[in-house]
Amino acid sequence: MSAEREHQWWQKGVIYQIYPRSFQDANGDGVGDLRGILSRLDYVQWLGVDAVWLSPIYPSPMADFGYDISDYCSIDPLFGSLDDFDELVRQVHRCGMKLVLDFVPNHSSSEHPWFKESRRSRDNPKRHWYIWRDPAPGGGPPNNWLSQFGGAAWEFDDATGQYYYHAFLKQQPDLNWRNPQLREAMLNVLRFWLDRGVDGFRVDVIWHIVKDDEFRNNDPDPDYHPGLAPHRQLLATYNTDRPEVHQVIEKMRDVLNEYDHRMMVGEVYLPVERLVTYYGGEGEGVHLPFNFQLIELPWHARIIADAIEKYEGLLPPHGWPNWVLGNHDNPRIATRIGAAQARVAAMLLLTLRGTPTLYYGDELGMHNVPIPPDRVQDPFEKNVPGLGLGRDPERTPMPWNDQAHAGFSAAAPWLPIGEDAHSRNVEAMRADSTSILALYRRLLELRRQESALHIGSYAAVPAHENLLAFRRRKGDSLFLVALNFGHEPAVLDVTGRAPCGKIVLSTHLDHEQEVFDCRLELRADEGVIVRLDS
Repeated sequence: MSAEREHQWWQKGVIYQIYPRSFQDANGDGVGDLRGILSRLDYVQWLGVDAVWLSPIYPSPMADFGYDISDYCSIDPLFGSLDDFDELVRQVHRCGMKLVLDFVPNHSSSEHPWFKESRRSRDNPKRHWYIWRDPAPGGGPPNNWLSQFGGAAWEFDDATGQYYYHAFLKQQPDLNWRNPQLREAMLNVLRFWLDRGVDGFRVDVIWHIVKDDEFRNNDPDPDYHPGLAPHRQLLATYNTDRPEVHQVIEKMRDVLNEYDHRMMVGEVYLPVERLVTYYGGEGEGVHLPFNFQLIELPWHARIIADAIEKYEGLLPPHGWPNWVLGNHDNPRIATRIGAAQARVAAMLLLTLRGTPTLYYGDELGMHNVPIPPDRVQDPFEKNVPGLGLGRDPERTPMPWNDQAHAGFSAAAPWLPIGEDAHSRNVEAMRADSTSILALYRRLLELRRQESALHIGSYAAVPAHENLLAFRRRKGDSLFLVALNFGHEPAVLDVTGRAPCGKIVLSTHLDHEQEVFDCRLELRADEGVIVRLDS
């Protein structure tokens, strides 16, 4: 069997995250929907990605914009219908791509029928589908656990005299995965969507889903300072990353193993030493525990180089790496590091060993859009104002052209359009052979064509100061990737450590096919890919 066939689609491919509210509005209500995504699939296919991941589209009161689910097995009318979804699955597959859904197993909406039943009485059959506790002996919440969105994580229910736990909003009560009936009901949710042709799931806050069975207090975090989110005052020792979570993940994996070629991505914000434990044993854990180091670490060549080496060294033998530059919860890469370095970051993301995940609009160099106070939507920002923690700026609508509302909608969109949308849009950038969109497409094309770049080995190349360099090899195919994280020219000298070759792609989109003679001169904010003589 060839090496290409030995690797699964999720190892060879690139995942493209779509935030459905902000991709394309087809019905003119100012909010993106499934029909809008269908109308833009030709663009996604043209771009050259291999899988589309959709943030939640389930029925929801939208307290947290779809992460508060009131029915796990349907589609919110805001986005369309199950028929629309089935058509989307068919068309995504027709385009030769895969479809990945968000799965939100940690909590439901307080409007979910399960929770309504649960809170009816202490002896209701679904009472223990959620986490209920008596008040502390002296009154008040059962322990000191804090909500991710500010304040205590316990909400008192007058009717039954107990508190329920919510890691996020009070409208998002946590499910009790220690309960076998709840566990089976949620596993059947996976089967429901797998039977409809879904190719995989991104599992939301997977490290949260099991809590300490003794409900012990968390200790203060000695590294906390007032600029951080309030919940970080405490170490989340007892309400996240519990050992039993891996037993739950194994049950989820068992369901996926009932089907062919399906996969699971886990959202895990943990130090890399803990992150890699979510791979579990072979065939038991998450296929790809999300690796957010490129989001979290300072943008410095030496720091990133060391992180890559450490991550590669910690991976279990069966673990496949993955990398993420942006998502719906973090400031956009162009805002974090600037437009010039965003091009360098694109080359890094798409040449590292492992599966890349690309956030919609990053291929346009979209930046965070300032949100006026009267247009703030995110409950995180509303609950914890003034710290700049709101996620609206990175969730703004995709700009398609220079027409009204950037071609996103016929109506005023739910969040503002970026002021530069008249020039930073798909139509304009497709016509510009030097745009960051052109760079992304060239990178995706080269990655797909060259097995060394999508399944090849990785080896660091010693570099200094602002340079990061590495080799990718598969058989006789050998590439050198050199990235200048600095704003001044730099030289990478690999005399005696690499053969000669030709530059096949620069982030500046010029001087391809220039001969490389072991001394590579990089311009400011430039990355290059060199095909080396084998």
